[in-house]
Amino acid sequence: MSAVLVTGGTRGIGLACARLLAGQGRAVIAAARRAPEEALPDGVRFIPCDVADPASVRALFHTAGPIGAAILAAGVAGGDPPQPDEDHWRRIMASNLDGAWRCAEAAAAVLPEGEGRIVFLASVLGLRAVPDQVAYSAAKHGVVGLMKALALRLAPRGITVNALCPGWVETDMARARWRELGMDAVAAAAGTPTRRITAAEEVAAMAAYLLSPAARNVTGQAIGIDGGGGL
Repeated sequence: MSAVLVTGGTRGIGLACARLLAGQGRAVIAAARRAPEEALPDGVRFIPCDVADPASVRALFHTAGPIGAAILAAGVAGGDPPQPDEDHWRRIMASNLDGAWRCAEAAAAVLPEGEGRIVFLASVLGLRAVPDQVAYSAAKHGVVGLMKALALRLAPRGITVNALCPGWVETDMARARWRELGMDAVAAAAGTPTRRITAAEEVAAMAAYLLSPAARNVTGQAIGIDGGGGL
């Protein structure tokens, strides 16, 4: 069985995906800018990659070998500065949208006909927006649009393309955002209709489902995993 490539695979939701899939017996490649802070699970191989850098992505796909699926979880977040800032805009777009497009196109070129899978990690902010994250909201809306267009383009080859749109998940990225907002996990849960935030393992479980034979006719879907926060 070909490997599953997980970008952003050494922390947060990406790491949860890598861990779950390896536990299911899948070979996993975890790609990220920085080496993991702790040992990766058995069956997970680390390859350094900055998805914002075209040369780095080319090197990743050259080194990775055959892959059967790609979970594209790499990205950066953060609130907008007080005044419009082009450097901030470009940093957010470079990883979240440009990097997602770059990796998806590279994956599409090598995925097997009839069974290849691409899963984007978008966000609830790919379904709605907030006023202090203009760049991030725009990038994640772009990921959802990218996913839909690629799903149509790749459908004749039997390759499915979907996006997961989580709300609050307790990761380092979310905790950094909570600090910006002066809140914590308890406040995040209180603001969610289900009164709980999503575990990274729950997002990973949905990604694993989309990679399974049971989901072979599921494509072009932006799936909210947000406790109703996107409604």
